Amino acid sequence: MTDAPALRAGVVGLGMMGRNHVRVWDEVTEGVELAAVADPDAAALRRATAGRAARGYANPETMFAEEQLDLVSIVAPTSLHLPVTLTALEAGVHVLVEKPIATDRAEAEAMIAAARAAGRILTVGHIERFNPAIRELKARLAAHELGRVFQIKATRLGPFPARIRDVGVVIDLAPHDLDVMRFLVESEPVRLYAETEQRIHTDHEDLFNGMMKFANGVIGILDINWLTPTKRRTLTVTGERGMYVADYINQDLIYFGNPDAGHTWENRGADGIAQPITSVAEGEMSRRYVRKQEPLAVELSEFAAAVRDGGPPPVDPHDALIALLLARKMVEAGETGEVIAGAALEEALA
Repeated sequence: MTDAPALRAGVVGLGMMGRNHVRVWDEVTEGVELAAVADPDAAALRRATAGRAARGYANPETMFAEEQLDLVSIVAPTSLHLPVTLTALEAGVHVLVEKPIATDRAEAEAMIAAARAAGRILTVGHIERFNPAIRELKARLAAHELGRVFQIKATRLGPFPARIRDVGVVIDLAPHDLDVMRFLVESEPVRLYAETEQRIHTDHEDLFNGMMKFANGVIGILDINWLTPTKRRTLTVTGERGMYVADYINQDLIYFGNPDAGHTWENRGADGIAQPITSVAEGEMSRRYVRKQEPLAVELSEFAAAVRDGGPPPVDPHDALIALLLARKMVEAGETGEVIAGAALEEALA
């Protein structure tokens, strides 16, 4: 660490995730001091400031006016992301806003434009990018350990969170996996389809199965619901040389090899020309080393480093916008039963 003065951080929103931001800024992140928090709930303010030097405010406008902050975590409901972000940027504060970036495209684009005009960083809390198992998987895919990738499947299951009423399971959870898929396969979706069901949630869908075809040929599958009595967070990537399974919760990365991934040859047709084929067989299973870290600590540390160094944002807000738009298209596909592809999808993501 340098002798530069500590960055002054704030947190807006003191729900469960907001309390985690408070803890990580105050207790974990080097070179940062938690200066202030804001929430309309007086009890939440008392809990967040007890034993800490941070001051509490009933509203973020007052906090930004009275405190000289360098950066802020906005962990408020999605409907508040736009106004709070604009207020922070007007005060010259760098912003990390939790996902989804906003309620719709217009709000997200307004936030991105405001950050550009203010010359400040806007990044989005797509925390799964910072999971060490996913980062190790990204490195191994970049090294072509699986050869050509065929399929990537996300499984995100768990019990119904009664606290969530404003959105369904797609908008709340699918942006995680949509973002990670694009992050890993480095390609854009060209076709998607979805099925949704509403079983417990009073207003929105709580079960979602989606499928995407990427431009590079990879098939993406999403299995997400709020109806399972145990949490499961896994990502499976299948390729010509084997398969990787990443466990988000345990930060494990397991490799299943395909020993027959090399080419064999067979005769096809009367011309006698030998054609290469690839077979699949059960092979080695091995656990890859993953240096386990709290993803939120990694995320906030990289946000602080970007502020010190002048960028770039750890997660580009345009990537977060694409994840939001894809999630909304998945909702549309589930409601209409239609495949969304071609110009309709390109236009939606442009």
